[in-house]
Amino acid sequence: MEKLVYAVILAGGHGTRMGNLDKPKQFIEIGGRPVIIHTIEKFAVNPKFAEIIVLVPKQWLAYTKDIIRRNISCSVSIVVIPGGDTRNETIMNSIKYIEDKGKLTDETVVVTHDSVRPFVTYRIIEENIRYAMECGACDTVVPASDTIVESCDGKYISHIPDRKIMYQGQTPQSFRAKKLRDVYASLTDEEKEVLTDACKIYVLKNEPVHLVDGEVSNIKITYPHDIRVAEAILGGTK
Repeated sequence: MEKLVYAVILAGGHGTRMGNLDKPKQFIEIGGRPVIIHTIEKFAVNPKFAEIIVLVPKQWLAYTKDIIRRNISCSVSIVVIPGGDTRNETIMNSIKYIEDKGKLTDETVVVTHDSVRPFVTYRIIEENIRYAMECGACDTVVPASDTIVESCDGKYISHIPDRKIMYQGQTPQSFRAKKLRDVYASLTDEEKEVLTDACKIYVLKNEPVHLVDGEVSNIKITYPHDIRVAEAILGGTK
């Protein structure tokens, strides 16, 4: 049976919060290899994927292809293509790539994941595939461990929501690709301006998004401190 599941690795960021780097954060090394390589490997070992689509800034296409060639050997096809100007435009680029190959159907699933979350587990990926197929869309989350404080002006508390119903979003976020494309196309320019991630596309249109249990260790490498945490996690898994 033809595989209709695609891994979409989002590596379009430049890592400005990491400080003055000579390369985007997805190419920083942990455990002696680039972060993005650790991430891609988590998807390369899953036989359900038809292809792994890696999206990066245009100026980093050749570099990304080279480090993948030198570091990863697997039976799954890996393609590197340009990202868009925003996160969601980058995801749309991946769907257009699938469509141009003639593989976009109502059953096609994209599992979208941050390139700088190298500790995603096999179980999380499997559940994303399952619930995207069953429900059409899903988001990986963990229960909020701290009280969430809302402030409309950045100076005073305006609201403290009930922590029991609060979750922190992670990735993967997974979707039936054709439906995601069509819902995104239905958004107004004003709605697109308030998007923070792909799941909000569905929330704005009152479309259901199933929750997948994440892991505290499924961290996003954003700040210099996160590199030290990542090295510690890698050390603990050896």
